[in-house]
Amino acid sequence: MTRATLFRLVVAMLVLTAVISVVMLQFDWNGVAGSTEADDIDLLTDVMIVLSSFVYSIVLVMLGYSIWRYRAKPGDESDGEPIHGNTRLEIAWTVIPTVIVLFGAGYSWFILDEIEARDADRLQVDVTAQQFAWRFEYPEEGVTSTELHVPIDRQVEFKLDALDVIHSFWVPEWRVKKDAVPGQPTRVVATPDRLGNYEVVCTELCGIGHSTMRAPVVVESQEDFDQWVSDQGGEARGGAAARGGGRGAGTVAAEGQQIFDAQGCSGCHTLAAAGATQTIGPDLDEVLPDRSPQEIEQSIVDPDAELSPGFNQGIMPDNFGDALSPDELDTLVRYLSQNAGQGGGGQ
Repeated sequence: MTRATLFRLVVAMLVLTAVISVVMLQFDWNGVAGSTEADDIDLLTDVMIVLSSFVYSIVLVMLGYSIWRYRAKPGDESDGEPIHGNTRLEIAWTVIPTVIVLFGAGYSWFILDEIEARDADRLQVDVTAQQFAWRFEYPEEGVTSTELHVPIDRQVEFKLDALDVIHSFWVPEWRVKKDAVPGQPTRVVATPDRLGNYEVVCTELCGIGHSTMRAPVVVESQEDFDQWVSDQGGEARGGAAARGGGRGAGTVAAEGQQIFDAQGCSGCHTLAAAGATQTIGPDLDEVLPDRSPQEIEQSIVDPDAELSPGFNQGIMPDNFGDALSPDELDTLVRYLSQNAGQGGGGQ
């Protein structure tokens, strides 16, 4: 290969790289950006697209050149000259990919280090995942919710844990993603910078209800967030006071609803009183009215003991006997006994 030929091939590679990169960068691959981390991650994606276009261009140009240069000519039935190696070529095809991979790794490391830096005033949220629901606890605020509320322009550190199998925490607009592993808490940070309503999506196949494992996300002003925390805290204090004086029907409804949502029941069952409409598990409005409180409790702590028609073993987790305290279990059973089959009356 002459120097002129090599020069032409290099130019062809660069031109093809530019064309592919321009075309590929026209697409909005990640959608709306909703966090300060998103810009860095989107830029990293664009850089990797350009690098991938360069590698693809090298392969494509050399493949085309080889097909043309070493094509079989009419009447030529020889196998061609034997080649035992080319040291410069072997060095080139080793060094170039190595440099590209090291650059990509180094740049990714730099971006990861940037987006994982912790702010002193960050908000702490403990995220618990289980089939097939999310629960969010705010330890400093004393709030537990099945909705994720966060203030805009304030970093949030999420401590992720799972009660059963591996799940994965992802808000697409924030870009960051992390697995929630049973018994091995992990952490991830995000700084939302766009007001609006989003969703937490589980991106780890976790069972039959995986596709429905979502939770609302609200990014709001600090004032609105403080008001939401105040509202939740007021409900929590009211519940505690009521517990001190015994549970009335209204208290059972409020606390039972909270336990029903917090334990992920609404992610699998239909219960009109709770506004739940999922069909992964049995319709509670249909199956519970004919069951005694003892049978309802057994269905919670030992779900495979008696199966509803059309449902198999293993669909419902069997760890609620450990996850719920006796007091919580009693409240949940009473809540289900009072509200199953009553439509919206339990609210």
